[in-house]
Amino acid sequence: MMLFRSSAAICGALLALAISAAVARSETRGDHSSAVVDAASSDAIIGAASTYNPFKPGKEEGGPKTASGERYDPSAWTAAIKTSLRRKFGGVEFGARPKYALVEAVGKKVIVKINDVGPLRPGRIIDLNERTMRHFDPSMDRGVIPDVKVSPLAGDNWTPGPVG
Repeated sequence: MMLFRSSAAICGALLALAISAAVARSETRGDHSSAVVDAASSDAIIGAASTYNPFKPGKEEGGPKTASGERYDPSAWTAAIKTSLRRKFGGVEFGARPKYALVEAVGKKVIVKINDVGPLRPGRIIDLNERTMRHFDPSMDRGVIPDVKVSPLAGDNWTPGPVG
């Protein structure tokens, strides 16, 4: 009987710990969301977003390199900014640390790592990798998302992914 009470007490303590950790995580996310909004530059740009995948099978092992020197990763939260906007986003250049931006569209927000630049089609300001585009357009049916707001984020201490 004593062993049962001890086990029940341990289970209860573990359950309380798990619940408090979940609450702390959700509170941290809320703080993170407001920190992102505070850090987002007022230099936001609005335009269309499309998706890109520069990987050409057989070309380079592990995928092609981006402007920052990183390999393209379709499963990361990354994007390529229009080449003419390179300076506004901290100068995405080979060997330089990638920059971060807050991308807002269709009622969703995502922090992306800007690690590439590209010759985007007219009217497009950002190319999202596959994972990021699927967040905004799960079926990938749209191809292009109009009226996307992209705000440079100050600093480089961001965790890419959905916000809020």
